[in-house]
Amino acid sequence: MKILVVEDDEANADMLACILCNQNYTVEVAKDGEVAWELIVVYDYDLLLIDITLPHLDGISLCRRIRTHSYQMPILLVTGRSSSHDQAIGLDAGADAYMVKPFDHEVLIAGIRALLRRRGTAFQSVLEWGSLRFDPATREVTYAEQPLSLSPKEFSILEFFLRNGRRVFTYSVILDQLWAYEETPGEDAVRTHIKGLRQKFRRVGAPTDLIETVYGLGYRLKPLEAIADSISTDQLTSSQGTQPIQQQTLSALSKVWDRFKTRVNEQVIILEQASAALMQQMLSPDIQQQASQEAHTLSDSLATFGLPEGSRIAEKIEQLLHVNESLKSDQTLCLYELVTALRQEIDRASNDLTTERSEQEESVFANERPLLLIIDPDRQLAEQLVNEAVNWGFRSAIATTLSEAETKIEQDAPTVVLLDPDITHPTTDSLKLLAKLSHQTPAVPVLVLTSHDQLTDRLEVAQLGGHGFLHKPLPPAHVLKAIAQAAQRAEAAKQRVMVIDDDPQILATLKGFLEPWGLSVITLNDPQRFWETLESCSPDLLILDMKMSALSGVELCQIIRNDSHWGHLPIIFLTAHTDATIINQVFSVGADDFVSKPIMNPELVSRIINRLERIKLLQNAAETDHLTKLSNRRKSTQDLNKYLQLANQQNQLLCLAVLDLDNFKEINDHHGYNTGDMVMRQWGQLLRQTFRQNAVVARWESDEFVVALSSMIKADGIQRLTQLLATLHHRQFVAPDQTQFRITFSAGIAQYPDDGTDLHSLYQAASEALHQSKVAGCACIFSAGGSRASV
Repeated sequence: MKILVVEDDEANADMLACILCNQNYTVEVAKDGEVAWELIVVYDYDLLLIDITLPHLDGISLCRRIRTHSYQMPILLVTGRSSSHDQAIGLDAGADAYMVKPFDHEVLIAGIRALLRRRGTAFQSVLEWGSLRFDPATREVTYAEQPLSLSPKEFSILEFFLRNGRRVFTYSVILDQLWAYEETPGEDAVRTHIKGLRQKFRRVGAPTDLIETVYGLGYRLKPLEAIADSISTDQLTSSQGTQPIQQQTLSALSKVWDRFKTRVNEQVIILEQASAALMQQMLSPDIQQQASQEAHTLSDSLATFGLPEGSRIAEKIEQLLHVNESLKSDQTLCLYELVTALRQEIDRASNDLTTERSEQEESVFANERPLLLIIDPDRQLAEQLVNEAVNWGFRSAIATTLSEAETKIEQDAPTVVLLDPDITHPTTDSLKLLAKLSHQTPAVPVLVLTSHDQLTDRLEVAQLGGHGFLHKPLPPAHVLKAIAQAAQRAEAAKQRVMVIDDDPQILATLKGFLEPWGLSVITLNDPQRFWETLESCSPDLLILDMKMSALSGVELCQIIRNDSHWGHLPIIFLTAHTDATIINQVFSVGADDFVSKPIMNPELVSRIINRLERIKLLQNAAETDHLTKLSNRRKSTQDLNKYLQLANQQNQLLCLAVLDLDNFKEINDHHGYNTGDMVMRQWGQLLRQTFRQNAVVARWESDEFVVALSSMIKADGIQRLTQLLATLHHRQFVAPDQTQFRITFSAGIAQYPDDGTDLHSLYQAASEALHQSKVAGCACIFSAGGSRASV
């Protein structure tokens, strides 16, 4: 829980911070009303504790401003004024409670807990998750009645997850919610505390992954249904850690089997025909070769479907048919018996794997299309959009009330949402849904379709994380084009796995396994087209089958490892054989890992997830500026070129701003490099908070930063930068000798394609505008062309 204390008396502020920190709250302090307001705009707080007598902006005025801008967090006024009139003024201004100094510490904490409980059922007094019991009032945590001794930060992390039991949180969200902005730890801090919690879970017999890792996303509480089915707590491949994977796997298998059971039947028929021809001594070399190939394919695919006996039989059939000379009579009889046994195994599998659903196959795959949720009170307009969405490959759902929308989101997570904020009056609640969807993990792109078109409306949507702003009325085709672009960008953000196998059944199965885990899966059944596919899709990881008809996985691996650009691409092999010779061969050609068939167990998913997580950690280290946690120049250049390419393809605008901290060298000279580093860390955090969505934010030089804003005109970009400059103007920094100082920045901004058609020309235009802002005296913003916008 994160609390902002607004108190100008340093002793009182320190005392309140001490009391609250002792209760495991994350506390930030603002010493005047204007600074507090800037923090409230940028950061999310669970409660505000405000003194009435404040410099620059008093507590009553601050309350009114907060409520006028529709912020709903609880406000507790703390003051020495005890008259009923003063209390009435404070409550009328929007405060939820009023406490007179001096107050008892225990009463203060009880009052804060009461205010937090009012926010909803998520703030109940005692939190429980299975056998875990968490009492915030007494700070007691138990599992199966065994006490857990937690550090303050571990306590805060566990409470945060318990109050948001079904959500996945990224590292950045956890850092923003549970660390004060003066503290600037990295992702390692989160991992360290999660590891500590897991070790303490183990000691009391709780599942070690009670807070589980979600690949590429972050962490969440392990679902209760998965905990109930848990047996072991030590290995990822145990039923505890893999029950959800197993369920998804079985579901995917049944769908794939429904698609390919006819093909499997045809393959067995070919083997039966070959066996019958052999019995009559009429087996031609061509039919024998075809049957051998089908047996090889079946050996792999049946293993995938969890039919090890069928796979073993098919492998023996392949071995018999692979001989060059004619088969002897006993071998002919053996082949007949093996084919008969294979037919029996296939028939048994068909009964076990065929799903019970009665819908036609087309309806099953219709549900695999991306889902568009239209939240709009105008049903007639919504139905027009639904009809148009079919032409763009979307299935659609309509919600004409906010509660109906929330129900539909809970039942079937949408791919993209189209929202008219006027579905609620005032629009506060609908905009809360926008922020929730945009900032959850994985994020759901939200486009706003509204009759309002004020600059403030656009800015609010952008700040809340909206992926687009559309002004009614618009033709349905125009709206769907924007929706398709947003869905495309969301898909592009996924990590990509490329699977190469000449068996379409294997490809379909793996696609069904991996896509529910947030992966984009590219499949290829023709190894001859490998290189062009590799270049076009740029995967993050490869899965290769050992044996393929044209090129083997071993040969493809050798080609990749011999290439300077792709040589470090992670490769996982699939193989039905796990003898020492095969495994040595796999690793000798440069494989990173291998998974043995059948792959219906969670092993493949687990290994891919673990491998990609390690890749992501290494990439983050190589692509992120360690001080500000922003993208470095190399990474941001790649992203900027992608943004420009997309803007060119889709005829969109893009703004590029170059920012430079004013007189930063003087900070290092006067206060030391440690203070300069502190400023940089807080500045980086402010940039990350300000530009959350559809933006590239990077540090290019020591005090030079680049911000690119997609789908935004230059005027809107200037507005965003102006607000950032105002926020920075009110923020005080404190040197080790307690000297207080402020910083400013200068900026230049350019627009694609008006001021430049590529990264170099845009950067040059923005840099020239930045130079003008420096000449004009700093702390201002110039646009390419010479116009100025200052605070």
